[in-house]
Amino acid sequence: MNKGLVPSLFSQKIEGSKTLAVTARVAELRQQGRDIIDLGAGEPDFNTPEPACAAAKAAIDAGFTKYTPNPGILELREEIANYLAGYGAEYSPREILVSNGAKQSIYNALLAVCNPGDEVLLPTPYWTSYPQQIAMAGAQTVYMPATQEMGFKITARQLAEAITEKTRLIIFNSPSNPTGAVYSRAEMDAIAEVIRDSGIGVISDEIYLELIYGTDDYASFCAYPDLKDQVLIVNGVSKSHAMTGWRIGYLAGPENVIKAAAKVQSHSTSGAASISQKAALAALRIPAEDMQEQKDEFSRRRETVFSLLSSIPSVDVSMPGGAFYIFPDISAYFGRSDGSFTIANSVDFATYILEKAGVAIVPGEAFGAPDNIRISYANSMENLEKAMAGMKAALSELR
Repeated sequence: MNKGLVPSLFSQKIEGSKTLAVTARVAELRQQGRDIIDLGAGEPDFNTPEPACAAAKAAIDAGFTKYTPNPGILELREEIANYLAGYGAEYSPREILVSNGAKQSIYNALLAVCNPGDEVLLPTPYWTSYPQQIAMAGAQTVYMPATQEMGFKITARQLAEAITEKTRLIIFNSPSNPTGAVYSRAEMDAIAEVIRDSGIGVISDEIYLELIYGTDDYASFCAYPDLKDQVLIVNGVSKSHAMTGWRIGYLAGPENVIKAAAKVQSHSTSGAASISQKAALAALRIPAEDMQEQKDEFSRRRETVFSLLSSIPSVDVSMPGGAFYIFPDISAYFGRSDGSFTIANSVDFATYILEKAGVAIVPGEAFGAPDNIRISYANSMENLEKAMAGMKAALSELR
């Protein structure tokens, strides 16, 4: 019997993005007239660099507004190859697929390589979309805890012990969203050795690679050219060049896998926006020193937020090495109350801070870490200082 249109069982099992849900709630409260400081969004507050904007305008004026090849325009793929070569790997344009953001790149990769029942290893805390995309690809997630005491980083031994005959790949993210953790070169070497010996694949999400502070002790998976046939590199311009709304990400890897991922994309979105691709091309050609001011400002904000959070009683916080997030443990507040609202978990904590202090943060449940919250410092120094003061005042009312 016909039942009309109802959500499928599959769609009902997939959870919506909790980070986007926070953004939506912020919009609702602002429409109600509330003054909300949004520290939930993973989005640089800087303007897109002028060369990228100028290239987009020139593309429009030149009538470059038609469909592009599904894998992306050749000159952009060539520029991406040049960028990756700077980190140690040689890719041809045929080994690169441009997509509508790095999120789509990851999903394309999972659909291209995973079979039903395959296991995908996932360090926790994790970016909120990883487990949902793994499930959408028909694979099974195997979680690998990386605690705050571990610096939010798995060990090579832990990885080796987690690998089974069903393991297809690991999703690796350094610098990490949500923790900001950065693996050292020695840690990467040890993990790469396990990858090499086991033969499993890697999706290396390197979207925050250009946002590492105060050290050159790190590496891209591009630095291991002998693993090229096992590695899929994901990156884009959203975070490094403040181009979130332009929606340009890319996947680099073995040509046969890139072809498979391109087939997936050809039946979902097809190629990325023509104008955005021209903007991304110009962005990638901007000298690194011209982007240093933005990076330095993120570093100053990181230090300020770390210092202010450290001054709040019962907040356990570690200094992040990269990205623009800080991930404190706030579990000491569980069970406390202001007399009308009792905090039982990080969702309650985030709700309390939003309603009481007018500050939007993301509860750790979204990232598989229920004792923590994610705070984005991709906001002005003035707003960050105001937000931390508001949080401190609100938390002082809890008993």
